[in-house]
Amino acid sequence: MISITEKQNCCGCGACANICPTQCISMTEDAEGFLYPAVDASRCVDCGMCGSVCVFQRAEPLRQKEPACYAAIVKDNAVRLASSSGGVFSLLAESVLVSDGVVYGVAMDENMRGCSCIRVTCSSELPKLRGSKYLQADVRDAYRSVKRDLETGRQVLFSGVPCQIDGLKLFLSRDYSNLYCVEVICHGVPSPLLWRTYVAYLEQKHHNQIRSVQFRSKKNGWKEFGMAIDGTNFHQNKTLSDDPFLVMFLRNDCLRPSCYDCRAKKLESCADLTLGDFWGIWNLEPDMHDDQGTSMVLVQSDRGAELFESIRGSLACREMPFADSVAFNAAYCKSAERPKERDTFFADLQSIPFEEMIRKYCALSVKARIKKTALYQAFRKALS
Repeated sequence: MISITEKQNCCGCGACANICPTQCISMTEDAEGFLYPAVDASRCVDCGMCGSVCVFQRAEPLRQKEPACYAAIVKDNAVRLASSSGGVFSLLAESVLVSDGVVYGVAMDENMRGCSCIRVTCSSELPKLRGSKYLQADVRDAYRSVKRDLETGRQVLFSGVPCQIDGLKLFLSRDYSNLYCVEVICHGVPSPLLWRTYVAYLEQKHHNQIRSVQFRSKKNGWKEFGMAIDGTNFHQNKTLSDDPFLVMFLRNDCLRPSCYDCRAKKLESCADLTLGDFWGIWNLEPDMHDDQGTSMVLVQSDRGAELFESIRGSLACREMPFADSVAFNAAYCKSAERPKERDTFFADLQSIPFEEMIRKYCALSVKARIKKTALYQAFRKALS
């Protein structure tokens, strides 16, 4: 029977709930809004399968491999503008779908209060999976569904954050030649409770129901991305430094406990391909940057190389040195730092109005604003 005594030892991947033969494990929210396994002991048969798929019990080599790396831009500009970076994921998914394959990825729930892993079988559904969702997706029964598709012989592309890829691979327990795993570089997952509180605050403030969310709007360009939120007769597009949710997210106050010492970042990747933003490309290869988004693609396996090669003709693509590629994307192998005020943040989230949260955690003193401006200017100068 799985038992989480220290919350930093659970990433919420859901593999234990998916593997349980009696379905006595459910993923249940804690007070901070994160999912953890809860066991109905009366139905548990002590088979030990839940422990065997736990990411925190995976014994693998530490990260040492330097994968082949590419800067890539999709030639279809409409697809790229609808994507967070260069649009590579959409082409990978299309490549699998045209072979009568299946794609699993993350989509916002209909009420915009969370996101889940869904199964897609046609191109018309792909827009749901495009773009970053700065939330931890509920995988629900996706691992079981992936296994059923694999065993019928269909090609399957599964995309998610690294710990979800790890969870899937442990759940499957063997290699499938028809499975492609694509991981996205993860800063850390913020609290779903924080997101729901923010949505409720906006809906009450504007007397509107939120209809759509774009966490990485490129209205002001790729480098100055912001969050676009639309309601029935309400639109908000705030920059990275002005949107309260994005500010709290990037302050690291609201991340899952395991994200501050991410196990998946330490071990060799279980994915076939890794996708992220190619920050710093404007210095390395200026002609690969027009501020509309450039993807970083890390090829982790022969299977990943095969899939990537299948879409090369639809890309502007250039091979890059690995060290240069990750120099401005430390999240690939480095965990977020845990702020001293994290526990206070969650105590406040559960006890004070959201407007007070904004004033306390987003407002800056005059001195802090001057310091922030100076640091920003120094950062921009370093990149120029």
